[in-house]
Amino acid sequence: MFSLVTTATRVDSTRAAELFHALADPIRVDVVTMLVDGERCVCDLMSELDLAQSRLSWHLKTLSDAGIISGRREGRWNYYSLNPDALTEARGILDGLKLNRRLSVRASSCD
Repeated sequence: MFSLVTTATRVDSTRAAELFHALADPIRVDVVTMLVDGERCVCDLMSELDLAQSRLSWHLKTLSDAGIISGRREGRWNYYSLNPDALTEARGILDGLKLNRRLSVRASSCD
């Protein structure tokens, strides 16, 4: 049995899991897509996604905890914006996982 080993740098698997977990839900992907064009009020997100405040809040917290979005309070409303550095980080992780053209084959100890 053989395994393929790339020459890519080691990935921070804990951080990768955190980022991709946060992006692994259609609602959260929709939120990120909506925020690409700029900051949005939570009331707009609720309306466009047709979600109750409690359900949306849970998704916003997941994205915020992963550092993908940030929020600010203005009066009685919260406004959310995208952290483009987090998406760049996710892209870098994926780029680090790409199979390089030069692969080495390593013998496995499993028989």
